[in-house]
Order: sequence, then C-alpha cells, then structure tokens
Amino acid sequence: MSSNDSRRVSSRLVLAVVALSACVGAPPQPGAQASSALPNNPPRQRVQPTTNTWPIKQVANPPAPFKDIDQREQPSPALVSVIQNLGQSFRGKVGIAVRRVGADWTVAYNGNVLFPQQSVSKLWVSMTFLDAVDRGKIRLADSTTITKKDLTLFHQPSAAMVGSGGWTTTYSDLMRRAMTQSDNTANDTLLRAVGGPDAVRGYLARRHIANIRFGPGERLLQSTTAGLDWRQDYSIGRNFYAARAALPMSVRQKALDNYLASPPDGAAPASIVQALAKLKEGDMLSSASARVLMNFMEEAKTGPQRIKGGVPHSWTYMHKTGTGQDLPPRSTGYNDVGIMTAPDGTSYAVAVMIGSTTVSIPERWQLMQAVSRAVVANHEKR
Repeated sequence: MSSNDSRRVSSRLVLAVVALSACVGAPPQPGAQASSALPNNPPRQRVQPTTNTWPIKQVANPPAPFKDIDQREQPSPALVSVIQNLGQSFRGKVGIAVRRVGADWTVAYNGNVLFPQQSVSKLWVSMTFLDAVDRGKIRLADSTTITKKDLTLFHQPSAAMVGSGGWTTTYSDLMRRAMTQSDNTANDTLLRAVGGPDAVRGYLARRHIANIRFGPGERLLQSTTAGLDWRQDYSIGRNFYAARAALPMSVRQKALDNYLASPPDGAAPASIVQALAKLKEGDMLSSASARVLMNFMEEAKTGPQRIKGGVPHSWTYMHKTGTGQDLPPRSTGYNDVGIMTAPDGTSYAVAVMIGSTTVSIPERWQLMQAVSRAVVANHEKR
C-alpha cells in the first residue's frame, strides 16, 4: 500500500472517531446492529488425563441460530454511525461489537458473522474450568503433571518447564499462564482436565450463549488450518514450521480457505460481548470465580497496542487476544475482546475480530484503538 493510501486510511479512522463527538442524532446505518481470592484448601494431586483417555478428534459443533438482542434502551445513534464507518473503511473482513454492561443494547458491524477466535477461545476454557470449581468438581489449588506428550505448538512458554520427568504445578498457575501469556500447553491442560471440548460447548449452552463454536483443541485446530495431520513431534522446536513450509502452496491455501469459510472455533462478536457482559454482571460464574478470571484478564500481557492502546489511563481494561496463522499476504484471526470500565464504574464489553486482512499490523492497531476511543467519546457525551 502506498504512503498516500496509508494516510487516507488513517484519516478515515481518525475522522470517524472525531465525528462521534460532533454527531448528534445521526440515524443508524444499514448493517449496524443495536441491539481472588483463590480457595485456601490444601492442594491435592489429580490424575492428569492424557491423549489416550481423551483422543484428539474433530467434533461437529454447528452454531445455533442467532437471536437478536431484545433492547430496552437505544444506543447512541452517533456510536452506531461510527462503528459502521470504521467497519466499512477497513480493508479486510472485520467484525466489531460494543455492549454496555447492564443495558440491553449492542452496537455491531458484522456482529452475527462467525470469525475465527484463535486464543480468544481460552476465555471459554477458563470459564468452564471455574464453573467446575463452583460445582465442586475440581479445585484451582489441585496440582497436575505435564509431560512432553502434553506439549502443543506455537506460543507455549510452559514447555521450558517440562523436563524428562515432567512438570508439576497447580491449575491456578496454568490458568494464569493461559490468560496472561496465552500459553497453549497450559490452556490445553486445563481443557483436558475439565472434560475436553464437549465440556466447553455444554457450559456455553447452559449459559445460553449462542454463536460461539469451540474447536477440537490447539494441536488439531492449528495443524488442520495449515494442511497437516498432527504428529506429536511437531511440538518440539521448529518441527511444525518446517513441516508446514514443506507443503505445496496450493495445499496450504486450500486448508486456510477451508478454515476461514467455516472456522471450527468461529464466534460472532455480538455473542462474545454478550458473554463478557454476563461475566461482569455475575451471570456466568460465582462472584469469587468471576473475580479470579477478571483479575487474570486485567493482568494480560498480550496485545498492548490493540484495543488497550486506545483506552485512557483513567479507565481499566481486562481482555483476551487471539492471533491466527499467516500465509502472506494474508493474516488471519487478529482479535481482541474485553471489558472497558470508566472511572464512574460504567462498563462496556468490546470485541474486534479481524478474520482476514492484508493490511499492516499498525493499521490493525489503528482500527482497534479507534473502536475503544469511540466508546470513550460516546461515554463522555452521556
């Protein structure tokens, strides 16, 4: 993209946010929708499920039909217009959703379309685990042992802790690593311990959250997206990258196209902000478990220049990012979702999901920060 094109994209994003402060009574645009404490019990050793007891397999999980959110109050017409303009001006497939916590309205662009979540899905694993804690099935203080057979791929800092005899730690430590560092091995260990993908899907169904799919686990999801069949030696060093690079480009392109056409981890931005609002409102977990999860989300180290980059220091932002595979010039699954809270205590659940794009990372940051700045400007106009 030329420097002139880049300046025009930046100008559109800046003008869109500035317009929020000046726009009063602008009609909604077509396509926009309005719509730790940890337990003190002593730790106990828990038998760690293995891939022998929990085989990796593809499980069909079609999304339920979306039901429009019943609104009891209308969002700002200016915010509707700005979100629409931001979505339309971005060069790529994007979904945006903003929901005021405690109110029944959501403003969205492509809010009901399924976008690949990637590591955003770690939210649902942690929620499912904490729901099991609330039901007395497991404890965060319980310990488990991870061996080399449990390692995954891509970002997994915990792999450095696993020696020949394995590594024993608590589920609390693993959840912190999964949520703050986006550690894939930590997350998949929590997933196995709580019962696998079906347990996550069952939890979301019980909480009446539609249009959020949960995939088959990190290893199968990523290998299938790349056009590979999973082998455990891919978890070591650069083996996965080497095997992926050796594939014919036509195989990789077809696999990525298939993934994007119907992502097994796909989720609608409007559904994500609904779930986040319910978490904040206390409808997803007990108050103690919700506090544990939101504390981890606030400690997240990933994505400081995404939505968070546009959140004022006087606000708080707790979140989870997700980043998919690249096949130049395409990047996929570049996401950030979370809860912004103003100094007066008003909270907004926000999701920006970039399914596929060829624009630079700074341009993606511009879009995400424009959304958070629009939320702030809208709040300050109230």
